[in-house]
Order: sequence, then structure tokens, then C-alpha cells
Amino acid sequence: MKDIALAKVHQDLGAKMVPFAGYNMPVSYEGVNIEHETVRKAVGVFDVSHMGEFLVTGENALALIQKVTSNDASKLEIGDAQYSCFPNEDNGIVDDLICYRIKENQYLLVVNASNIEKDWNWISKYNAHFGAELRDLSEDYSLLAIQGPKAVKAMQSLSSLDLADIPFYKFKVGDFAGIDHVIISATGYTGSGGFEIYCKNSEVEQIWNKVFEAGADFGIKPIGLAARDTLRLEMGYCLYGNDIDDTTSPIEAGLSWITKFTKNFVNADALAKEKEQKPERRLVAFELDERGVPRQGYDIVDGNGNIIGNVTSGTMSPSLSKGIGLGYVPRIFAKSGTQIHIQVRKKAIPATVVKLPFYKNS
Repeated sequence: MKDIALAKVHQDLGAKMVPFAGYNMPVSYEGVNIEHETVRKAVGVFDVSHMGEFLVTGENALALIQKVTSNDASKLEIGDAQYSCFPNEDNGIVDDLICYRIKENQYLLVVNASNIEKDWNWISKYNAHFGAELRDLSEDYSLLAIQGPKAVKAMQSLSSLDLADIPFYKFKVGDFAGIDHVIISATGYTGSGGFEIYCKNSEVEQIWNKVFEAGADFGIKPIGLAARDTLRLEMGYCLYGNDIDDTTSPIEAGLSWITKFTKNFVNADALAKEKEQKPERRLVAFELDERGVPRQGYDIVDGNGNIIGNVTSGTMSPSLSKGIGLGYVPRIFAKSGTQIHIQVRKKAIPATVVKLPFYKNS
């Protein structure tokens, strides 16, 4: 197991540390529900330094990114971020990612920790035809996500930039907590506002300490990965390895909005055909109609008890106090309002397909 730069800080704070994607990571401090509520109502800080960062530079940087990603990166201005994915050659997804346009011919790709090596090999394979300069910065950089409705107000004293002036999926490079040239982005994974700080490992402890000093009067708390998962699920955001993977297409996963056929990318023709013909199954969101907790891997069944799919993500929603989840079902069951059942142990609990997000107060 690898340690992130602040591993000892988290241990000293009493965090429960667990192996995750090859790193020792803080999964919880006080408990999921308390931490979840902190982010929904105040401000919390996630250390997500396990995420991977690739720098792509050069005249052919954009051409390479256009080939390996599904979204249209040519639309990005400097200071823009974009959610996208790496389609594979078999109608699946290598990974999902965020692409930042840093300079004229420079982009930062932020990928999932569990896929760093796989993604690097994937991009490198295609780069043989483009010759862009690739640098893996994953081991040298840390990432803090400061999330919640009070995040901007709590942190404004730490930067000369106007933090309120960073729209969703935009970023600025500037000073923060006494460190120059950090990336401050607004690409939050919680649905409660806030921003992320990208900095060098040698700088992150100073930033962490100043963040908690500045946030003391705003109820700031450290937040673990368990609450990050419940927060993202309430928004219906996909988690790689659960809701999307090498066997799920972006079309059936509801990611057509990041799959742009105005360019030639890996497996574009097959995905365009799938979109036109409509996929046989769809990723749907559901709420339990009775008490129960859906978990990943539970069967989804029809009214006669026939298995029609399985749960990819599920939890008891702290904000809604009901069981919620995502899962793949045949297209005929995918319409909002459709009744399905979730097999929780020996009981088939009725559930209703709903539109996302689950949490609507953001």
C-alpha cells in the first residue's frame, strides 16, 4: 500500500484508514452520516490525493485527447474543465476523467486512482501516432476537495482570487493558503458546491492546516471516502468500477451527453450505431418504496421474481432517509415511474425508477 502525503495527519485525527486503489485512505472520521451532513450544510475537506494526473503538452496534445476521449475537447478555452471518458475498442469504458485546458497546447487529465497504470498505457499506445509529450504527475501532486455551501466564504481569506467567480467546471491558477500557482477548480463530486485544490505534495500540509484555520468558524471538518460515496450517489454521479467499467458503454450508462460524434475517437462508429439503435439496457436510478438498503450486487427483479439486472451502487440516503441506488435493467424497465423490485436478502422490496438527481436541494 502507498501512503498519500497527509497519511499521518489523517491517522492523528483518528481517521479509519482502509486500502483503496493501492493507497491507504481515510474512509471515515466521525461517521458517514455526520460527515455527509457537514458537506450538505457547512463545509468539509476530502483528501483525494490518490487520484491520477497526466500532463499532455505539445502541438498534437489536442489531437491525441480528441482521439482517446469521447467528449469534444476542442471546445475548451484556457480555464475550462470537461468531464469525459476513454472509450475502449469493445463498447466499454477504460475510465472516466476530467480534462483541464491549462495553456494553449497543454492539458491536465485527472483520472481514477485504480486506473492510473491502465490509463497511462492506453494513452501511450495511441500517442505513438501523435507524439505529444506525456508526463505522469500522480506521485508528485496532492488534491484536496473543499466542499459545501459555506466553502467559498470560509476559504476566501486564503486567496487573492475571487473564489465565488469560479463557475462550475471552470478553474483558475493562483495563490492559495500562501502557496503560489495552485489550481483552484470547481468540478465538485458532491452537489453541494465548493472547489478543489491541486498542489505539490510538499505544499499540501501547509494548505491543509491553513484551510482548517480559516474554516474553524464555519464548522469545517475532515471528510472520508465513505461520505464522498453517499454524496455522489445522491447526485447520481457514476463511480468507475461500480456503475461504469470496461464492459459498460457510455450510451447505456446515460453518458451520451459526453459522447460527441462530431469527431473521430476510439470506437466512435460502434457507439454511434448503438445510440441510433438504442441500447438493450440502461443505467437507471431507483428509490425503494419500503424500508431497506440496496447494496452493490443485489439482484433487480420484475414483479414475477425474474432477475432483470443488478444494483451497481446503493445506500441508505442520509439526506432523503430512504434506500436509493443505480443499476442496469432492460430498456423496457428504464422509464421514470416504472416499478421494479430489489432483492434484499430473501425479500423483494418494491422500488420506483426515478429521474436524477436524487438530492434536489443543491
